[in-house]
Amino acid sequence: MNRDFYNLTVNAADGTPKQLETYQGDVLLIVNVASECGLTPQYEGLEELNRKYRDQGLRVLGFPCNDFGGQEPGTMEQIQEFCKMKFGADFELLEKVKILGDDKHPLYTYLTTNSEPAGDVTWNFEKFLIARDGKLAARFSPRVTPEDSELIAAIERELEAK
Repeated sequence: MNRDFYNLTVNAADGTPKQLETYQGDVLLIVNVASECGLTPQYEGLEELNRKYRDQGLRVLGFPCNDFGGQEPGTMEQIQEFCKMKFGADFELLEKVKILGDDKHPLYTYLTTNSEPAGDVTWNFEKFLIARDGKLAARFSPRVTPEDSELIAAIERELEAK
């Protein structure tokens, strides 16, 4: 088990702290999301993954982020309403975070330091797949859509690993 990952804390959409250890045993797909991006239609595919694989242990975690082109300017309430109304998104949205610069959220410091390739997130909708034991299993560029066979195969592989 990866204690470094599970010891991290994020904030729920309402601002309350949430230990990542609450997801221990789940496969996580962590995505930085934005409502005004050309890639925003990926919300629909992320929700399809959520619905298809949730009962098998996949948790899609969306982290709104305004670091790329100011494409997520809204409040958490506005973001949640937009995602629900426009895309029917029911996967978990957590509090808006910074993922670039000196005030980068510790989760993204961990993800970008321990992934292959290492380095900063390049744009909205970059994806990190976390195995059931908290290890970083894969990283996918923003251009890899939720429907991409490589992403689906990686998710299914992690879900099958008990």
